[in-house]
Amino acid sequence: MADINTLKQGLIVTAFWEARPEEVDTLKAIIRKFLPQAQAEPGVLAFQIHQSLTEPTKFFFYEVFRDEAAFAEHSNAPHFKSLILEQAVPRLAKRERTQHKFV
Repeated sequence: MADINTLKQGLIVTAFWEARPEEVDTLKAIIRKFLPQAQAEPGVLAFQIHQSLTEPTKFFFYEVFRDEAAFAEHSNAPHFKSLILEQAVPRLAKRERTQHKFV
């Protein structure tokens, strides 16, 4: 894991997913398969996925990439395309992503 000063230089991406209720267990299995692969990418400084305790259909992604190029590499990675775009996204009721920088 990168130290806070390294993280401050990165591109932060957050994502909020809402799964269709009948897809929660399948989605969690996809996430468990995807997460270690995303965390191992060379341009990833931090990558965590959380499930809401009170609303189990909701997931929060917190990702820090070295820079925009690393984010682009992540978005083009085979495991992203297969697990996220092809398998996970069709199971969602809602998906939002935003990009941030430290202030």
